[in-house]
Amino acid sequence: MRLTVIGTGYLGATHAACMAELGHEVLGVDVDPEKIAALSAGKVPFHEPGLPELIAKHTASGRLRFTTSYAEAGAFGEVHFVCVGTPQRRDSDAADLTYVDAAFAALAAHAAPDALLVGKSTVPVGTAGRLARTCDPEVAWNPEFLREGFAVEDTLRPDRLVFGVESARAETILRAVYAPVLAAGTPLVTADFPTAELVKTAANAFLATKISFINAMAEVCEAAGGDVRTLAEALGHDDRIGPKFLSAGVGFGGGCLPKDIRAFAHRADELGTPLSFLREVDAINMRRRDRVAQLARELCGGDVLGVRVAVLGAAFKPGSDDIRDSPALAVAARLRLEGADVTVHDPEAMDNARKAFPLLGYALTAEDALRGAGLVLHLTEWPQFRAIDPERAAMLVARPRIVDGRGVLDADRWTAAGWRFRALGRPAPEEEGQ
Repeated sequence: MRLTVIGTGYLGATHAACMAELGHEVLGVDVDPEKIAALSAGKVPFHEPGLPELIAKHTASGRLRFTTSYAEAGAFGEVHFVCVGTPQRRDSDAADLTYVDAAFAALAAHAAPDALLVGKSTVPVGTAGRLARTCDPEVAWNPEFLREGFAVEDTLRPDRLVFGVESARAETILRAVYAPVLAAGTPLVTADFPTAELVKTAANAFLATKISFINAMAEVCEAAGGDVRTLAEALGHDDRIGPKFLSAGVGFGGGCLPKDIRAFAHRADELGTPLSFLREVDAINMRRRDRVAQLARELCGGDVLGVRVAVLGAAFKPGSDDIRDSPALAVAARLRLEGADVTVHDPEAMDNARKAFPLLGYALTAEDALRGAGLVLHLTEWPQFRAIDPERAAMLVARPRIVDGRGVLDADRWTAAGWRFRALGRPAPEEEGQ
């Protein structure tokens, strides 16, 4: 089939490449000519494992092309996927639908009458129905469930597909688009528009709630002298709960969970069905950043003024160069404002971090960041950081003090190497008799 993908950011570029991998002819559309030029040359302007290879493969074969022209897209595509962003509005917690509305309007003006316009963007419930009433081509909704760092795998081998449709024809077309995926046994849920939209927002809300729950338990553990790691391990053995997303730490960030739960809570208020717990989920998440900064001050005798701080991590999660709402950079910027000399290292996100936080210091390697530091903060869970030898690191720093903001480092190993070690939701070493 001939498909267009509107928007070539993280979601759109991945979807376009993966649809080409499934055998379709794909035209990617974006208003940014520089991005289109880069993708046309087989270059991906962000880090996503496996995606550069797919882009290069299918641009070389001619199965995947890119353009800035909606007219060209309308003439080309039988099915048009809208993959544009829905950022948080500046004046409220609501989602900004400017890009979604513009994309559908442009498609309605150029697409063939029998085309299918398919939304993949995360939107407030009610958006698909509104767009369907204003567009002549038929509308469907097919929410995405991608994890950064695993986006190619999640597109080609998803754990489920959701089709929000109003006709058998739309379902038949989407089944044809995803035929190889469905043939592999992927579960399909066919739903009405509101349910399809809610699947995405509810999934993000649930995941955010589970993360904030274990972080709230970390707060209780610190007050009561418990160990949140052991607590999480015990909870995870319960099949009704499971171990995933039960790692206490500095909290979630990125371009999805924070803004999506705020938009969901805002939309629920509009519908007269308040989801007030989501605001507490958000508040707990933000408090984790405060607590890391507090632990940093405690290790430094009350304040960080003049302390050289090495921050290991800039991306909001490993496997990505995405720094949107990054807890690591939020903490780094806060400590710099308090007078610390902050140096950041990240395996992939350095360029993005420099652009967004130009006043922070940056090191090309983790060793360079550690050298001469009076405090180390481990804030993004890259495997490279977990593999650091604490004895070697102790020889590089000026003062062996570390806050493990991700709760994955071996406290015994680090303290045995002479480090003062603190982590969220765990007793301080002196409380353990060390």
